[in-house]
Amino acid sequence: MKTATARPPRDVAAPTGADHPPPRRTGAWTWLRRSYRRYWYAWAMVLPVVVVLGVLVGYPLGWGVYLSFTDANEMNVAKDIGVNHVPATYDVIGLDNYWHILSGEEGNFYPRLWWTVVWTVSCVFFHYTIGLGLALLLNRRMRFRALYRVLLILPWAVPAFVAAFSWRLMFNSQYGVFNAILTDLGMDPVDWLNGPTSQKVAVVMVNVWLGVPFMMVALLGGLQSIPSELHEAAEMDGASAWQRFRHVTLPGLRPVSSTVILLGTIWTFNMFPIIFLMLGQGNSADSEILVTYAYRLAFAGVRDYAGAATYGICILSILLVFSVFYRKAISDESPGGRPRTTRRREAVR
Repeated sequence: MKTATARPPRDVAAPTGADHPPPRRTGAWTWLRRSYRRYWYAWAMVLPVVVVLGVLVGYPLGWGVYLSFTDANEMNVAKDIGVNHVPATYDVIGLDNYWHILSGEEGNFYPRLWWTVVWTVSCVFFHYTIGLGLALLLNRRMRFRALYRVLLILPWAVPAFVAAFSWRLMFNSQYGVFNAILTDLGMDPVDWLNGPTSQKVAVVMVNVWLGVPFMMVALLGGLQSIPSELHEAAEMDGASAWQRFRHVTLPGLRPVSSTVILLGTIWTFNMFPIIFLMLGQGNSADSEILVTYAYRLAFAGVRDYAGAATYGICILSILLVFSVFYRKAISDESPGGRPRTTRRREAVR
């Protein structure tokens, strides 16, 4: 037996807007209020960090961006002379500073950029290769391995200014250790900290000595995270030591390697203390990197605050662009060496 269902008459009016109110619109402000009500404790914990970062990072960065659009220098900024206050007289000139630098009209940006890139690539290359070699040695079972680890980490614990002055003594042209060794070998002593080429060799040596421990510790942790079963299986399949290193160790270290290389590049690109403390104010122009030249513009001679700020923003932009493209290139590479887009297309097929 079939039961009849009652149908509404056709002449019944459709529901009005009063019976069914329109859906509520949720904007960013509504989301923030709901998030604050629900996670107020987390917001309270994060707020001090945000304030500190805003004061120490955000405000100087914003002020530097503003100065880069002006012609501010030591002569036209506001200053107090005794009891008299001299107001600022500098003007906003737009992108003139950037055009002056990037067009090559200034003549100092691109030579120092080239040396900064060479300095960064050289240091990071030696950091990674020497750090990887030491990490492979310390990952093996040996006697006094803990002692070796402590001794190799010591350069990382030494403050940069202490290391710089210690190396300055060793590079001394008359009483330094290196010239004493060269003299004992029958070679002429080298004036390490005065010639442009010797200055570059000296600062690269010091920075490599300081940066290797970080790479070693990070890569050693990456090596210990690789399952030993992979090496055992490759060895049972007849793979040589080089093949195991190439096809098991290096792919296993890829996440750690990509991170430490990126961090090492950023730190070395901005490595101010080694260049400045090793070479001082009397270093040759060929040995200056971008960050030390920006410092000299701001605090030496007639202080060019606008030029120094422009250099700082250019350095920040270079590192941001490099970081974005580097991370994209790393993320697009799969463990097998094929881009992710190729794998997605194959999965779709």
